[in-house]
Amino acid sequence: MDLKRLWFFFGLLKYTIPVFIIHLLLFQLSDLKAAAQNFYWSIPVLYLIYFVFSKIILFLLVQVSTKNFDNVGMTFLVITSAKMAVSYFIVRPILNSPLENTIEKANFFFIFILFLTIETLITIRLLNKKQ
Repeated sequence: MDLKRLWFFFGLLKYTIPVFIIHLLLFQLSDLKAAAQNFYWSIPVLYLIYFVFSKIILFLLVQVSTKNFDNVGMTFLVITSAKMAVSYFIVRPILNSPLENTIEKANFFFIFILFLTIETLITIRLLNKKQ
């Protein structure tokens, strides 16, 4: 993989690290800190899981774009659908929890949507590079 292709991976870091730091600092407030102690999945663990998912997705998309550029969009849809299926099993304990955990649900979906948005934006850049 040449250096021109690596900017996709650095783009992921560039967007996630500042949001991760702000997210952690936000949960250092007294009300949110108490709620975060009861989370099934901690914030760093969720960021790590979705960061790894995103790295895999972007790696596969870059590989597909070098071999057959016409299949990048379809590959993105298939891989993202698979990620959503795996995400369901990750969020299931949160949804089935008997405790009132609205903050945890919102936290999970924020992280999921954040990484989905970043992956989509980077994929759009990848698709626009060929034009």
